[in-house]
Amino acid sequence: MSNTTVNPIEPKKTGSFFQDNQKSITFIVGGIVVLVLLYLGYQKLYLEPRAEKAANQIYQAEEYAMIDSLQAKAIDGDGSFLGFKEIADEYSNTPSANIANAYLGGLYLRQGNYQDAIKYLQKYADTGSEILDPLIKGLIGDAYSESKDYKSAADYYKRAADKSKNSYTTPLFLKKLGLVYEALEDFKSAEQAYQSIKTDYPESPEASMIEGLIARTKAKQ
Repeated sequence: MSNTTVNPIEPKKTGSFFQDNQKSITFIVGGIVVLVLLYLGYQKLYLEPRAEKAANQIYQAEEYAMIDSLQAKAIDGDGSFLGFKEIADEYSNTPSANIANAYLGGLYLRQGNYQDAIKYLQKYADTGSEILDPLIKGLIGDAYSESKDYKSAADYYKRAADKSKNSYTTPLFLKKLGLVYEALEDFKSAEQAYQSIKTDYPESPEASMIEGLIARTKAKQ
């Protein structure tokens, strides 16, 4: 008989991590695959058809939005075509609903309905547009400014100016930022906003009369 003994506390030899956990890893990977397939199915079978239906509905509302006397129909629809409000609600998560939120915010702003303007503009999701995305932020600033909430207006004008550095939207919102800083009697910050226009965007329309605004803020400090 062999005198060989087995040490009861000798650790059991194991394979690789994958071998030891093959069943659980397979389950996890399988779960990820199922989630991916579900997501792709959701995109293809649900979102894409809804996006197409929304796009087919929104064009009439866009035409109404261009005519002052028909802007109520742009918002609420005309009985045959949906208005922006219903498109935004019924077709959420589609590009058309996103644009509908932008339109609604702009139309409510024109009507002087600033709270609803803010509500819908804040629902707008950035698309990566160098012009539209900062414009929406700026419109929220306009709504707060018209409501005399200058602190919130300054926040959104700054975000609009910083969103996409370009010669169209950036100097526009820097000037508005300076004006609301003046309303807040923060003349130092106002001067800095105006100086940014002078230094970085000297060819912009806002730069043509910026010297007067800079002089005004300096005089008040």
